Amino acid sequence: MGSAMTTNPDQLCAWVVTADMGLGHQRAAHALAYLAHDGVLTAGGPETTDEDEARFWRRLTWSYEALSRARGVPLVGGAIFGLLDRLLHIPPFYPLRDLSKPSLNNYLVDHLIGKGLGRAMLTRLHSHWLPMISTFYAPALVADYARFAPVYSVICDADLNRVWVASKAGRSRIQYFAPCGRVMRRLRQYGVPDERIFITGFPLPRENIGGPGMETLKADLLQRLGRLDPLGRFASVFGSTVQEMLGARPQPLAGGARVTVTFAVGGAGAQAEIGLMLAQSLKPGILDGRFRLVLVAGVNPLVEHVFRAFVTRIGLGSALGDGVLIVREDRKPAYFVRFDALMRETDILWTKPSELSFYSGLGIPIVMAPPLGSQESKNMRWLMDKGAALPQYTPSLALEWLSDMLKDGVLAEKAFSGFVKNRKLGVYKIEEVLRTGTMVRETHPLKR
Repeated sequence: MGSAMTTNPDQLCAWVVTADMGLGHQRAAHALAYLAHDGVLTAGGPETTDEDEARFWRRLTWSYEALSRARGVPLVGGAIFGLLDRLLHIPPFYPLRDLSKPSLNNYLVDHLIGKGLGRAMLTRLHSHWLPMISTFYAPALVADYARFAPVYSVICDADLNRVWVASKAGRSRIQYFAPCGRVMRRLRQYGVPDERIFITGFPLPRENIGGPGMETLKADLLQRLGRLDPLGRFASVFGSTVQEMLGARPQPLAGGARVTVTFAVGGAGAQAEIGLMLAQSLKPGILDGRFRLVLVAGVNPLVEHVFRAFVTRIGLGSALGDGVLIVREDRKPAYFVRFDALMRETDILWTKPSELSFYSGLGIPIVMAPPLGSQESKNMRWLMDKGAALPQYTPSLALEWLSDMLKDGVLAEKAFSGFVKNRKLGVYKIEEVLRTGTMVRETHPLKR
């Protein structure tokens, strides 16, 4: 494995490969970029493909974006969405059964690989014999088909389609970084043996964690709990538990503790209209200093324009830059850096249950916009089971119900539940596997 098998984490090195299929796969790769030899590679990008392959990736990207936007198309949107979503369908988990038989998607990917999909990427990989970490299924399957090893596949949702696993699962050598136990159990159903599954957790950004001891995360969460529990109702019940976990009791910050609500659209700009309703509803709370609203447009200039025009039109133009912040960057790496910095200040994250579901491990309560697609429905159920999120109630009345939940300590409880129950050390667990070939499985919630 060459230089990847060292005892110094700073010297660990791997090929890190992603795909331009929404923000989720690239967000996971960005958190691992410090391990990447020669930068993160994007499947379908000019550094890993030729024109024939580029056409395939353009079609795949179009399909993803069409799925994200289809529901908003009058009359035919539901039918288009249903057709596309069926290709990505994830079957019910129960009853427990053998699902190792390949799906139609597996046969399609196998056919494309046989026709040469990924050949340019493989040439690049063979220039330096390093481990490969892929945050999208196709590059991992291509490398596995060519018997490149070792290959690690990062799962970016709380459940997954059969296409993530090779058609002949027993003969494959792909090893999986699972974000949660549910993914491990699904991989077993698809025929992956336990020795090729590591429950690492999703690769959350190191800057938000602060090392294996989680110094940054603990300090940020302690401050957040104070803002989310102004009347001390959460602290009265869970204060001693928080002290045990974080080293200090939360101090309710009644009177003048502004709560930051961050609304994030998906990569295709879906659900931007919810952000508009939220801005309208929170307007009185923004103007009197109770709330700050961050509207995240990602890298989408049209969504940024819509947000800015609407905020100005409803009389919040004077609050721009303070009470209202609109976030957009030209390039995704810069956006990820800025978004992760914002998460340290965010008290409530309002988003569809995408890969951002795993940011609940940072102790951020999530308000879930309606899910788009099968995998987001699974993420929503996972978040609810963990007690780390609540469904989106009427956005136009958000000021009323968010205020009540703050008074009752509900959001503080969701924040703490996400921190305790969800894995936080994914990047460090991935380092451990790269360094040693295995991973110590911890049971203490703060060491997972």
